[in-house]
Amino acid sequence: MQPTGKFDSEFFSISSKQPDETMVRLHKSLNIDNAAHILKQLLRFIDASSPLSLTLDLSEVSQLDEYGALVLFEIKHKMENKSRLFKMINMSERSGRILALVHFDTHVKCSQTSKKKSGGLLVRLGEDSIAQAYNLRFMISFIGSLVLSLVHVLAHPRALRINDTIVHMAKTGVNALPIVALISFLLGLIMAFMSSLQLAQFGANVYVASLVAMAMVSELGPIMTAIVVAGRSGSAFAAEIGTMRISEEIDALFTMGFNPTVFLAVPRMLALVVTLPLLTVFSNLFAIAGGLTIGVLMLDLTPGSYMAQTIDTLTVFEVVWGIMKSMIFAVLIAWVGCLRGFQARGGAAAVGNAATSAVVTSIFLIILFDSIFAVIRSYWG
Repeated sequence: MQPTGKFDSEFFSISSKQPDETMVRLHKSLNIDNAAHILKQLLRFIDASSPLSLTLDLSEVSQLDEYGALVLFEIKHKMENKSRLFKMINMSERSGRILALVHFDTHVKCSQTSKKKSGGLLVRLGEDSIAQAYNLRFMISFIGSLVLSLVHVLAHPRALRINDTIVHMAKTGVNALPIVALISFLLGLIMAFMSSLQLAQFGANVYVASLVAMAMVSELGPIMTAIVVAGRSGSAFAAEIGTMRISEEIDALFTMGFNPTVFLAVPRMLALVVTLPLLTVFSNLFAIAGGLTIGVLMLDLTPGSYMAQTIDTLTVFEVVWGIMKSMIFAVLIAWVGCLRGFQARGGAAAVGNAATSAVVTSIFLIILFDSIFAVIRSYWG
């Protein structure tokens, strides 16, 4: 065994009564102020000297709190893990009461648990497959619950929380209008400017209005508005419901006899189905206004000629087609946002994961369904 004197410090001193027994006399209180320093030095001594038996003399320890108890726990388990003897002597009555409160003698393990070994590729593949199957089952059951809840609300209109629905309409519609208007205006302005560089070569500046109107009303208006709303409202739905799930408020609703889907999901979905088509209409108008700005300032078009070309290009079918797509997108965004919220498990990090997953999944489904609509329209036409 190495000489013990080199390990002495202001906190403790080390001596050996016998070759196989080491005595450590603590000189300071074991509290929050010095627990970390004492623990670090004692663990370093044990690792370097590997004593066969360690005795802690607590005669000079005037104060012991929960941090001091943690130091004693760590030293005790360090010695036990090495199959060495450990004991304490000259303990004050107050220190004994503190250790009794934390069940020092019967406590099984205080040290950090060992890291779980990761399985092989086949094991991880199986775990991921089971997790995805569970998620698929949850998605299908949530769709069924949502459909039944909507049918229940249609059969019993009083079950719908009107005030909450109006509040969600204000949050998802009115509050989103400025950002949607700005993005749509800039998008229309960029489309008009870029298309004018090509059309001006053929003297077809007037057709810039047709290009902006058709592109926005039928495709870009609904999809861009849906993506913006997915980032704002879809993530908010997931975060709100996820927080309620983690704080067990949803379980409380079950206990009180409420249907959480009717109580939480239906108002959000109905609000988004109403507001997203209206936002899409405003998006189209602001995009046309952006194109009009380029047409008047750079292409020498008059406001009347630009608007006349826009009206001649658009048809009722194009407008209805865009609004119909926006309603489908609204259902997808609300469904995914509420689904991720109800799936949240764990702590605060689960809320962030639910919000992120809601946005990513919503954008993917929006683009997927828009592609499906494009294929349907090509065959329909």
